[in-house]
Amino acid sequence: MARPRKCRKVCCMPVCTRFGPLDLLNGGNNYVVMTVDEYETIRLIDLEGLTQEECSNQMNVARTTVQSIYDNARKKLSDSLVNGKVLHIEGGEYKICDGLIKPCGKEGCLKRKCDNQMKQALLEGND
Repeated sequence: MARPRKCRKVCCMPVCTRFGPLDLLNGGNNYVVMTVDEYETIRLIDLEGLTQEECSNQMNVARTTVQSIYDNARKKLSDSLVNGKVLHIEGGEYKICDGLIKPCGKEGCLKRKCDNQMKQALLEGND
């Protein structure tokens, strides 16, 4: 019997969830779906510069799990870029960080940054 999958901790949802070529005609099967946890590994490893070990601690999963998630994410990203497919970010098995545990990444918890940006945008919108 297979062991149940562990939910992966994600700091916050991506702001944009659809990317692709500007000259693509709408429709067809010309898209790739990347899960939110795959997106998070790309963000943590490639953007934040964390190692796979640091990323695994951040996401609360094993390093080998991060390696597998990261490999899948890179293949999907490459397929989108090279073959001109639209990239959708959605789904997966994850839980959003509540921002109460130790800060995420090297620059602090992204959850707190997202919350502060949303609060600022709401304040600016009410002026």
